[in-house]
Amino acid sequence: MQEMMKPRMKRGFEIIQKGTKILEVADNVFSVPSQSKNENYLVVKNEEKWICTCPDHKYRMAMCKHIHAVRFWLALKGELEDNVESVEVIECKWCASKSVVKYGKESRKQVYKCRECNRKFVLNEGFKKMKYEPKIITITLDLYFKGTSLRKISDHLKQFYGLDVHFTTLYRWINKYVELVAKYADSVTPQLSGKWNVDEMKLRCNGDWVWLWNVIDKDTRFLLASTISKKREIEDARKTFRIAKNRAKTKPQTVTTDGLQAYHRAFNKEFFTIKNPRTKHIRSAGIRASRRNNNNVERLNGTVRERNKTMRGLKKEDTPITRGFQIYYNFVKPHMALNGKTPAQQANIDLELGNNKWLSLVKRASRKP
Repeated sequence: MQEMMKPRMKRGFEIIQKGTKILEVADNVFSVPSQSKNENYLVVKNEEKWICTCPDHKYRMAMCKHIHAVRFWLALKGELEDNVESVEVIECKWCASKSVVKYGKESRKQVYKCRECNRKFVLNEGFKKMKYEPKIITITLDLYFKGTSLRKISDHLKQFYGLDVHFTTLYRWINKYVELVAKYADSVTPQLSGKWNVDEMKLRCNGDWVWLWNVIDKDTRFLLASTISKKREIEDARKTFRIAKNRAKTKPQTVTTDGLQAYHRAFNKEFFTIKNPRTKHIRSAGIRASRRNNNNVERLNGTVRERNKTMRGLKKEDTPITRGFQIYYNFVKPHMALNGKTPAQQANIDLELGNNKWLSLVKRASRKP
């Protein structure tokens, strides 16, 4: 590995190998002993820039050996700011050891080295043949479904990571990984309260108005279905109910809707039975009654509206955005009403996704059953 390093990087690594004591004297400020003089140099991490008081950096503006030494030191501690996954939980690709450290980058991808078998590897599970490292792709997914536009994400990657990624490339990433994760998300079964809230809302799609139908479980906040239709007909409501039933793997105890007639007829078609237990349809007639009984799904609709403003409307009806937002809402976004849990955790789907939930979801989804 050392033969592949640049000279300054190699000398920085040698500082660490000698056991030189590096001190963090303040937030993002580090003291590194000089290798030739009886003095210390200060290394400062200023946002994405590194600064050192040594002559090499001061006069040549070089990424000096002291900066590289601090970066290696932080990597060994597992405390690099750009570390989206704790090194303690990373297993060696070759021997399954958990004694793993970061070991620089190759072709923009983070390289790890195992202390046990002394071999290096790249974590590419779920990201094979991708030009950029998993962190960049999952940052894109997370920012997008938090409401950041594609062009702003592209600017963010250029400003903070020095990457020039066109927004159309980001959209292809979103398409690819939403499709992958959606199949896995549908394979796990939530344990629900059986009290469903249903509502529809108008959205702009390619200049026209469309209807977005949402079905949410009351107690777990688990979003069971999100469908888009041009009209508010019986078949549109039935389609939404069918998707929710397939996702829940069972019929609900109650279904609360507003007074739309299409709900009444669709409910009878999908849920009515003379056998017990029967699903009860609660129709909330009037705006006040609807908001009082359907407040959970109304809050969801508010979140969707804010997201839609950023996007300036949908571009097509079969957009992956709707499905991706459902994944984000259920598995990634913590909810204050659930004491910081996600709806998936509240529904007893605890996948131990860690800090970077998108990364863990992609890895799980890419594994063969």
